[in-house]
Amino acid sequence: MAMASDFYLRYYVGHKGKFGHEFLEFEFRPDGKLRYANNSNYKNDVMIRKEAYVHKSVMEELKRIIDDSEITKEDDALWPPPDRVGRQELEIVIGDEHISFTTSKIGSLIDVNQSNYNKEPDGRGTQLTECM
Repeated sequence: MAMASDFYLRYYVGHKGKFGHEFLEFEFRPDGKLRYANNSNYKNDVMIRKEAYVHKSVMEELKRIIDDSEITKEDDALWPPPDRVGRQELEIVIGDEHISFTTSKIGSLIDVNQSNYNKEPDGRGTQLTECM
């Protein structure tokens, strides 16, 4: 298992539309800091930003989930690129591995079934999307 200094996780999903740039983003930093941001201009909402430190057991569980999922073996080459609907980003540093995925915003499992996610030889695309 990777040491705390060898771990970073960031997830972003968002789009630019009628209400401007709306997004949700969170990251877990090596020191255990969790940062969260949610920006929705719907009904003039303001951006929500929160920070907290999580226990090392939470960090270890995140690492375990990532290791078990084998997501670091994935390749986003066949995934749909970001489009007018939006984009998702997933960045992970674990040990000496660093991955960064970018794809379109996915609204449902139907979107997955109609995309290139399911054309991957091992069929992990659907499983990966269910995690995201």
